[in-house]
Amino acid sequence: MPKETAARSAIEISPNLAALSDAAAERIVAAAEHAIDAHGRFVIALSGGSTPRRTYELLAREPYASRVDWSRVHVVWGDERCVPPSDADSNYRMAREALLDRVPIPATNVDRMHGEDDPAAAAASYETALRTLFNTPSGPPASAPGECIDLALLGLGDNGHTASIFPESAAVSEQRRWVMAEYVPAVSMWRITLTAPTINAASEVLFLVAGGDKAEVLQRVLEGPRVPRELPAQLIAPTPGQVHWLVDVAAAARLRKET
Repeated sequence: MPKETAARSAIEISPNLAALSDAAAERIVAAAEHAIDAHGRFVIALSGGSTPRRTYELLAREPYASRVDWSRVHVVWGDERCVPPSDADSNYRMAREALLDRVPIPATNVDRMHGEDDPAAAAASYETALRTLFNTPSGPPASAPGECIDLALLGLGDNGHTASIFPESAAVSEQRRWVMAEYVPAVSMWRITLTAPTINAASEVLFLVAGGDKAEVLQRVLEGPRVPRELPAQLIAPTPGQVHWLVDVAAAARLRKET
C-alpha cells in the first residue's frame, strides 16, 4: 500500500523488479491517457539504466502498447552521457532499442540530447529545444499543464544522484539554466542533465528504485536530514506536481515500517 512521506512523496513498494516494472508501466499509461485527454499530448522525460529498461520493454508490448496514442507522445530525456547515439552507454540508444523502435511514435516527436556534440553547446541546444516545445522563450520553466513535462522518470544512484545531478556538483545549485553540461569526476565522463528547476516544473515525477544496494541511500534520501549537496535526489520536489517512488522490497528494506 502506498504511504506518504513528510516530503509529500508517495511510496509504493513492490515485491520484486518485475512487479515494480508493471506498476511503472501502468502509471505511465495512465499519465499519458490523462495528459492527452486534458491538453492533447503527453511529454515524458525518459531515464537511463537497467530498471527503466524493463518498464520500456513492457510499454512496447501488450497490454500496454495499444492503450497509448503514440502519435501524441513527445519524448525528451532527463540526462545523457556524452557519447554518440550508437554507443552502448547512450541513454537514447537504450530507450530506442527497448521502446521507441517498437511503437508507432513519429520521429519528429523524439528530442534526444546530442551527446556526441560539444557538451556545453549540446546543453544549450537542448534548452532551446525545450523552450520551443513548451513555448517559453525566456524565464524559468512553466508548471502549468500542457506547458511542462507531464511525467519525468528518474532513478537513484547509490551516491544519491539523480538524472546527472551528482553530489557536490555545480548542477546541484543551478537555478537559471534548464539544461547544463558538466564533467563528473565520479564517472570520469561529461554528462548533460536537466536541472532541478526543470524537473521540478513537471506535473509528476516518478522514481524507480530497485535492489538491496539502494536500500541505504533510499533511506537517507527519504528519511534522513536534508543535505541536497550530498544527496541531490532531495532537490526533487515539484510544485504543484507530485513525486511518486516505486521501489522494490529490497530497496525499501531500511525504510521505517508503518505503525
